[in-house]
Formats: sequence, structure tokens, C-alpha cells
Amino acid sequence: MDEKIKDLLIDLNRTFYQTFAQQFSATRHRLQPGVVGILEQLSGQESILDLGCGNGLLGQTFFKRGHQHVYTGLDSNPELVKIAMTSLPQKEGFSFLVADLTSTTWDSLLPRDQYDYVLAFAVLHHVPGYQLRLDTLKKIAGLTRSGARFIHSNWQFLNSPRLKARIQPWESIGISEKFVEEGDYLVDWRSGGQGLRYVHVFNSVELESLAAESGFRILDSYHSDGKSGDLAIYQIWQRV
Repeated sequence: MDEKIKDLLIDLNRTFYQTFAQQFSATRHRLQPGVVGILEQLSGQESILDLGCGNGLLGQTFFKRGHQHVYTGLDSNPELVKIAMTSLPQKEGFSFLVADLTSTTWDSLLPRDQYDYVLAFAVLHHVPGYQLRLDTLKKIAGLTRSGARFIHSNWQFLNSPRLKARIQPWESIGISEKFVEEGDYLVDWRSGGQGLRYVHVFNSVELESLAAESGFRILDSYHSDGKSGDLAIYQIWQRV
């Protein structure tokens, strides 16, 4: 992907979350079924890095469950991080950071070889370009212990006719479809105003390639969420 197009898509999503932080937070008041299922696999003794933590809903859940080890929530949007921090009582080992996964230095704020689990629910699909996604995943690998798990979910909105109808033409932001990659979409937002977001829809072949190239192996892959149970693909990776 051309650098100018990549930067345009990054700016598009950054502007969206800056504009609709409050509205977006209001739509995120419960965990998705797939996330709840992941939590059941954790003992509360793991060191956790939560990428794209948003309004801190997952962090609040860890707190309520009596999580006894490190929990670090990271998000690129300062307003959402502020909401997360104010909604969670202070607890030793719990912290939040503002950092953008699309930057080249976001991982420098975090300790290397530290985390037992890295979670990225509904966040990687906002990272534009295969190479930038691969670079991000390599950084994630560097933050984890050997054998650690990286668990992520990514939107599969094409499985919903209602959500599929929200796809907008690339000309809406002044570019041609030929400049984006396969699986890239422009999707509108209709809650509390009109907005546009960049979303990438992953396929299994791409995920297998990204895992292998970034130092992970795929342990499990399945669909969950939404009325049809297939609005997100969840994968559990293990650091090799």
C-alpha cells in the first residue's frame, strides 16, 4: 500500500474516533460473547496487555473478576483512555496508556518479553496495509514471553446484509479502489452523527501468513458474536 494512502486511512480513523469518542463509548457497554469465552480461560494470574482498550470495559471486567497480576490497557484515543481511567478504581498493577499501533514507536512504552497474554479485540482491522499489520504483529511478539498467547478478534461484517449495506465508495474520501488492498472497505457510522471508518476484512490465508511471518503459530480459530454468531473471527496464537 502506498504510504500516502496508508497515512490517509490512518488519519481517517483517528479523526473518526476523535469526533465520535463519546458516541462510540456509549455503544460499548457489554462484552461480546467471544470475549467472554476467552475470559473463562484465564486464571487471573496472567500479565495482560489489552490493545485497543477503548473505554476500559475489559479492564473493568478484569477488576471485577479480581485479577491479581498486571493489566495494561492501551488505546490511541486520549478521550477513550480518559473514560477508561475514570471508570476504574485505582488498583496496583492496573494502568492505561495512550499510544497508536500504527506508529513506529508505540511498543517502546512497554516492557519487552513481559506479557503472558496480549489481547486485541476489534482493533487490527483498523491497521491499513499488509506490511504495517505485519510490523505491528512483530512488535506484539517482542512484548510477549516465549509461549505467550496473542488473542485477537476482527470484524466480519460482510456476513451481515445490514452491515454490508454500510459500505461506502472510496471516492467518498477522494481515492480510487485501485489504491487500496483486497479486503479493504470504507464503512459508515450512524450513531450520534455521520462518520466514516476504514476496516480491513481478514481471510484465513492472510491470517496464516501473518502469524507465520511474525513469529506465532495459530492454536485455534473460530467465529462468534452477533445474532448469527459469525460477525467476528477469533484466533488464538502462540509465540513460537
